[in-house]
Amino acid sequence: MSYCLNPSCDQPLNSDGVEFCQSCGIKLIPLLRNRYRIIQPLGGGGFGRTFLAEDEDKLKEYCVVKQLVPQVTGTSALHKATELFREEARRLQQLGEHPQIPTLYAYFREENYLYLVQQLIKGKTLRQELKEQGMFSEDQIWEILSELLPVLKFIHEHQVVHRDLKPENIICRSSQDIDSRNSSTQQANLVLIDFGVAKQLTETSMEHTGTSIGSYGYASMEQMKHGFAYPASDLFSLGATCFYLLTGIPPYHLYMEEGYNWVTHWQEYLPSPISANLQHVLDKLLQKDMNYRYQSADEVLQDVPLQPKQAVVTQGMAVTPLPSRISLKSSVSPKTVIQPQILLPKKILLAGAGAIVLLLGTAGYLLYRQNLPLTGHLSEVNAIAFSPVVGKSASFEAIFASGSDDKTVKLWNLSQRREIRTFEGHSDWVYAVAISPDGLTIVSGSKDKTIKVWNLNTGQEIRTLRGHKSYVNSVAISPDGQTVVSGGYDKIIKVWNLNTGEEIRTLTGHSGEVLSVAISPDNQTIISGSTDDTIKIWNLSTGKEIRTLSNHSSDVNALAISPNGHLLVSASDDKTIKLWNLKTGKQIRTLTGHTADVNAIAFSPNGENVASGSDDKTVKVWNLSTGLAIHTFDKHTAEVFAVAYSPDGKTLVSGSKDNTIRIWHL
Repeated sequence: MSYCLNPSCDQPLNSDGVEFCQSCGIKLIPLLRNRYRIIQPLGGGGFGRTFLAEDEDKLKEYCVVKQLVPQVTGTSALHKATELFREEARRLQQLGEHPQIPTLYAYFREENYLYLVQQLIKGKTLRQELKEQGMFSEDQIWEILSELLPVLKFIHEHQVVHRDLKPENIICRSSQDIDSRNSSTQQANLVLIDFGVAKQLTETSMEHTGTSIGSYGYASMEQMKHGFAYPASDLFSLGATCFYLLTGIPPYHLYMEEGYNWVTHWQEYLPSPISANLQHVLDKLLQKDMNYRYQSADEVLQDVPLQPKQAVVTQGMAVTPLPSRISLKSSVSPKTVIQPQILLPKKILLAGAGAIVLLLGTAGYLLYRQNLPLTGHLSEVNAIAFSPVVGKSASFEAIFASGSDDKTVKLWNLSQRREIRTFEGHSDWVYAVAISPDGLTIVSGSKDKTIKVWNLNTGQEIRTLRGHKSYVNSVAISPDGQTVVSGGYDKIIKVWNLNTGEEIRTLTGHSGEVLSVAISPDNQTIISGSTDDTIKIWNLSTGKEIRTLSNHSSDVNALAISPNGHLLVSASDDKTIKLWNLKTGKQIRTLTGHTADVNAIAFSPNGENVASGSDDKTVKVWNLSTGLAIHTFDKHTAEVFAVAYSPDGKTLVSGSKDNTIRIWHL
């Protein structure tokens, strides 16, 4: 096959022997520089695309080809991208051949594009390792420090600062990837890649502010705020990398919430104890003020033990360290790890998390922790809503909001199972929450008859919407992020401008309290459910009622619309869930299985399943094609009032009268 190198080509693969691309018509280049044959794409970023290629002059040995394709506009930005691409080649050439740095093979221009050819490193990045094996053990962190510090010392001695050290730019070499140049000596396992933003450390660069380049959360304050780059800047990034591998918490998220203040209390995020020695090393690496940080890799190496087997300090006593889950150099597949069933006597629980870790091991402790409910609310949990924007990028994690009778709204990180912040301001129970499509705003409805609009990132109240004469039981935000719809015990529905807080109109027609509202994906329709046993469909733009659905025999507590906008599901005190054709209003089927009122309903992101919560204390997942319950979760000890799917559809979250939030892995 021949690969088209036109960045705009939609179908770049062509048959051998074809002179012009059959998709875009551009002339094909079978061999770059008459030597390198493109095999397949490996990915791309802001400055270029990366390909796997064969070197015809080296018996078709694999290599990596980078093509400069900057996703920028403007002469200045294009010039900067080109210079950074050229700098990567210069740095690789300057550093020569080192077993932990990809070797530069070529740098050239062809057909108006710049290309860089370098050694292929086979393996997985540390970020990929974390996602596959879980959080790293202390022994693994010592091993990482022992392997990365010498290569950082090497590049710093060659007057180069990497400036973008992070798990994505560190490859754990596979056991099959043996460097023939160093076959006579033991080869380091970790390789430092991507020198595209590396900086020459000169007196000029030390004296003058430069361009702020790096990754938020991993880059030091002097680098991001002032453009300075020193060896100590890379050491901060190394500390942030170790923190991420130990905790699974991306430093980017903490930076977005707290700036650089998170480094002052990073120990609070540790899922299990670490030794005092490692805590000292990471604390000094993560100093916000560069003057208090390690100044060189050599300084750090003096604090790294030759035999990285440390005692873990737990509640004032030293104990034998936990074994690593999977060694960086182990060939054992993570899939072979058998997770134990967990039976914990109350005595052990009283000893704290440290004792649990010692008893169960890291894997067992994580499984135990996953089975625990979230217990931050002091009263009933009435509502849950996920941020729609999270989960679309590998660098982001799912977050959700919850509303409670304790008068608060809380924001949670799903994977870390931790509370991010609490929103306080309502004077009575919070019945409903919604998050805007851009993930920046939370809206909550309360028994205090108000709707509050909050800044999700800061926790500050933006405004309060007043107009309902009784409890606000439900809120929804339109998919375009412009409109809020609310339903109340005053039997009316109100439509608001989210950006200004202005009331647009009031919809009347229900003869009972409005318990649920939803907005269709096309921004055209409002759906409402009421204690009058009916569902009403309204035109969002005009406020006119389109039709009424009246097949339920009791209160309609909750509504959800399928992602494609074709289906509607409703949950009722009649113990049933009904599936409707939203366009025609015709009932498709009834789902039965709950033994008490059904309070909550949610569509899965793929539209194939729905989840429900009931007064029977269970959460059920239903297959819409068969109408059968495929999962029943029964760990709640009281009525279930809220359910929501994570954006990737792999997790279900429920809130209950038992004051807890539970996380179910589907």
